[in-house]
Amino acid sequence: MSGRPLQWLSAGELTALYARRELSPLEYHQYLIDHVQRREPALNALCQFAPERVLEQAAASTQRWAKGAPLGPLDGVPVTLKSLIATRGQMLDQGCAGLEPRLAVADAPPAARLREAGAVLLGKTSVPDFGMLSSGLSSLHGITRNPWDTALNPGGSSAGAAAAAAAGYGPLHVGTDIGGSVRLPAGWCALVGFKPSLGRISIDPYYTGRCAGPMTRTVDDCAAMMAVLARPDVRDATSLPPAELDWGLAPVSVRGLRVGLLLEPGCGLQPDAQTCAAVRAAAGLFEAQGARLVEVAPLMERRLLDGLDRFWRARQWSELSQLAPERLAQVLPYIRQWAEPARHMTAVEAVEGFNQTFEMRRRAARLFEQCDLLLSPTNQVQAYPAELASPGNDPQRPFEHIVFTVPWNMGEQPALSINCGFSDQGMPIGLQMVAPRFADTWLLRLAKAFETWRGPIRHWPE
Repeated sequence: MSGRPLQWLSAGELTALYARRELSPLEYHQYLIDHVQRREPALNALCQFAPERVLEQAAASTQRWAKGAPLGPLDGVPVTLKSLIATRGQMLDQGCAGLEPRLAVADAPPAARLREAGAVLLGKTSVPDFGMLSSGLSSLHGITRNPWDTALNPGGSSAGAAAAAAAGYGPLHVGTDIGGSVRLPAGWCALVGFKPSLGRISIDPYYTGRCAGPMTRTVDDCAAMMAVLARPDVRDATSLPPAELDWGLAPVSVRGLRVGLLLEPGCGLQPDAQTCAAVRAAAGLFEAQGARLVEVAPLMERRLLDGLDRFWRARQWSELSQLAPERLAQVLPYIRQWAEPARHMTAVEAVEGFNQTFEMRRRAARLFEQCDLLLSPTNQVQAYPAELASPGNDPQRPFEHIVFTVPWNMGEQPALSINCGFSDQGMPIGLQMVAPRFADTWLLRLAKAFETWRGPIRHWPE
């Protein structure tokens, strides 16, 4: 058995131990539950955690492994799911105290695929109100904190998933991403956060730009999850057709590859010098392997970002306006202050805002005429306090920090965040890698190559 503490083992290491009968799923989950219970008071990553239910699943998995008949490739491996993802028999909430949670009667597609593979659902992870903040601040769940420094924010909206992954709550975690909600917290927590091509992972409900994606500590675990999650589901009208994709991480050459380097956001917050230096150094590793670097101009500008903001405000206000006054008063004040100006917005303004998503899509597609792969920072700031709703904490300029990430939701390209270094204060710095639409398996192989050049992260926060 590995000499490392069990919480840091990968999915592959766990299933190998189960197969050799050196560790049972029940033994592992008894250990993991103790670990989670020690960490949770400081982190608040989980919003639904029932140890007895976890042990029931682990016991059933142990019986299957004892018979040599695992249910699937992830049998007995723990996974967390963002609270926005429905799981049968559990409460479905949107991180908002102003909404009445409802009991989910069926698994959403990601939950269904993981159960079919035998994964053990460890718990649901916290999310800010309506999943509309890149923060761990929620009127329902409280404050989720970053394991690397609990005074700081893990980002969001997949806040609890990021904190759980970085704290060793097992190897596999699922977030959702409509503007960076998988990649941003992955960057702030030193994780691999993968937003696949739109429709690669079925999601319910679906809408413009929304994806589910793995959040893991290694590329291998990310690929293992994709092999299970990347299947169509009739509930998602954006699902891609069935395809037999090879999620194996075979070596890939970058020689002759045109690698675009994007360091200027075009609007919003400017990345600091340390972040740019770390991303340039990461690009240098590609260049050392024979790739050709191409500096590219910003995709985004103020008109596009503000248009998207107007559309999302209108969309949010359409939901808030249905709440009774006493319910509306329980919504996070930041969200109310952000959405309420849409009360006076015209339909034309909302539609013109939505139209900016198509301009982002056009620009994202054109960029790949210049390059084969794009590199950029994931985050425009290194860290910010745990108590804030966003890095700028300004509800009238709420999306200044998503400029590097949001174009790929609207353009539907696969995009991945992977750690490329640490700041002087010891906080993670994320490198974003973006590939053309549908090149998901190729992007993961490139990420594996970079991870190999970079070397493993040898210290995770205890």
